[in-house]
Amino acid sequence: MKCVTNLMVCSLVFGGLVYADRPDFNDKEAPQSLGDFREIQSALQSHLERTRSATVCLQMGGGSGSAVIISKDGLVLTAAHVTSKIDEEIKVIMEDGREFTGRSLGLNSETDSAMLQIEDAGPFPFVEVDLKDTTKLGDWVFSLGHSGGFDKARGVNVRVGRLVREAETTVQSDCMLIGGDSGGPLFNMEGELIAIHSRVGASREESMHVPIREFQAHWDELKSGKFIGDGGFAKKGKPGSGFLGVATEESDEGGLKVTELWKDGVAEKIGLKVGDLIVEIAGEKATKELMANKLAELGAGDILKLKWISGKESKEESVKLGERP
Repeated sequence: MKCVTNLMVCSLVFGGLVYADRPDFNDKEAPQSLGDFREIQSALQSHLERTRSATVCLQMGGGSGSAVIISKDGLVLTAAHVTSKIDEEIKVIMEDGREFTGRSLGLNSETDSAMLQIEDAGPFPFVEVDLKDTTKLGDWVFSLGHSGGFDKARGVNVRVGRLVREAETTVQSDCMLIGGDSGGPLFNMEGELIAIHSRVGASREESMHVPIREFQAHWDELKSGKFIGDGGFAKKGKPGSGFLGVATEESDEGGLKVTELWKDGVAEKIGLKVGDLIVEIAGEKATKELMANKLAELGAGDILKLKWISGKESKEESVKLGERP
């Protein structure tokens, strides 16, 4: 693990090589003059409008967090403990107050990384991502977030600091984070996204972030909606706790005939009716045994794909199971 003690930083000249495209102030232990501070200020100001416009507030249930848009069609990066589940509808609020509907994609419960897709039509403001992982220990960085939740009058909060510690799955800055910042972006002074806010350490000056390389390592899995790992940042539904809210019987025609629906249950909400015929469960021919096995495997919040016939109409839905009463 590399670290910087007392927030003083080491020289970033390795083996005689200096990173040519890096701002000069990154290679100094501390600013040496008013001119250095002005350079840092100028670099920050040149990227603020663009990066703030792409930093969004996520609202789900009674809680909120932050996130950042990385593509014009609305792909969003955030923290796993913010979305907490896959395929969850989440309200996305822009800095100017516009609201959109997002849906959580995959997450990594081990590293606290997650993706979300805005379902409304774009284009959306977005930021560039440092895919080459060029930011180094000691570099100046800035963090953005909807601290304490969305506040249109205040806008997105900005904090400036340095990268003070680096590990394989975590980087640490001395940018002060508070509740509501989780899932928000950390940028280098070229305005490139380098990490996502994860948690605060022993003090608010010890801010932990998930580096972009961790997103890259599981990019396809996150984008396809996979729940990765069994870590502490998000928990899968307890097997057997998922509830569909439907009673069925085997049909002579094949499949399962719906005989009863739980009032306001998941099955009723997706449009299943008494008398409908469920023909497929999770892509397989529907049987009582298959239905029982799937419900025993799945927890509340997990997804079960159903195909059924209602009258002369064939319907298909990926159902998010409710909590068993």
